[in-house]
Amino acid sequence: MSMVLFASVVRVRDGLPLSASTDYEQDKGFQETKKHLKGLSKKLSQFPDRCSLRSGLYNINFTSSLGVGYLMVCTETYPNVLAFSFLDELQREFIVTYDTKRINSALRPFSFIEFDNFIRKTKQRYNSPRSLSTKINLADMQTEIKLRPPYQLSTEDIGSINGFSQHKQSKYKGIAPNQMLEAITLSGIIACVLSVLCAALNLLRGVHAIESVLQNEDEDFNYVIAFFLGTTACLYQCYLFAYYSVWRNIKSFLAFAMICLCNMYLYELRNMWQILFHVTVGAFITLQIHLRRPQGKSPDYNV
Repeated sequence: MSMVLFASVVRVRDGLPLSASTDYEQDKGFQETKKHLKGLSKKLSQFPDRCSLRSGLYNINFTSSLGVGYLMVCTETYPNVLAFSFLDELQREFIVTYDTKRINSALRPFSFIEFDNFIRKTKQRYNSPRSLSTKINLADMQTEIKLRPPYQLSTEDIGSINGFSQHKQSKYKGIAPNQMLEAITLSGIIACVLSVLCAALNLLRGVHAIESVLQNEDEDFNYVIAFFLGTTACLYQCYLFAYYSVWRNIKSFLAFAMICLCNMYLYELRNMWQILFHVTVGAFITLQIHLRRPQGKSPDYNV
């Protein structure tokens, strides 16, 4: 039978258990899976913020956000979309119930044991196939999982239950694979369209500059290089806006600097208004890249 068997909430930085459900399952395989879960809870900071682990006949799923991890054990046939929807409900409720200062100052295990009432009630709903409430927002979660699927861990990734192998510890540091960015805004779309337009104009002028060089050997070939570098910088800005990468803001600023330098070099071939247009568009999309941040910050729960 597909069902949620156990859930817990832990502090990411040290694995301190904050709350957990009560389990009555005595199966040896389940108890072994709980040992894996305990080992994972102490090393959540080493893994992406959404992961799954197959352990025999059971699955461990977990998410982490704002320094708190949410873990659960379910049967292997339990749907992923329901599992992560369950964890999402725990996260929403925990965030609106407890503030960060109180979480960080907790000293004793299970300092928020009263939260187990919510875990128990939510687990009961998700274990009832006929419960309509478990179908809320499943379409959104299904889309989210499709766009950013959970990272599949193996027992080799977690090493022994008493600690992780040294060579595994730094493997998952940083942002999770396929990190999603915040939703695109209208101003971001406009910035991308204008940047593509600038790239097209640079490319067109670059092609004409090549023709001039072929017809007249006295023409400066560096103009061709400047036009094509400008094209590359504009298109790279669009890429940085659309996708996450390490040092994204710094790369965007360097691309903007390249746009400025290219237009300074092309001063003799462009009037002041043309140069101002290209530089302004470059500055505009650089700003949009900075404003479109990776997901994973504090969600808006109307509080």
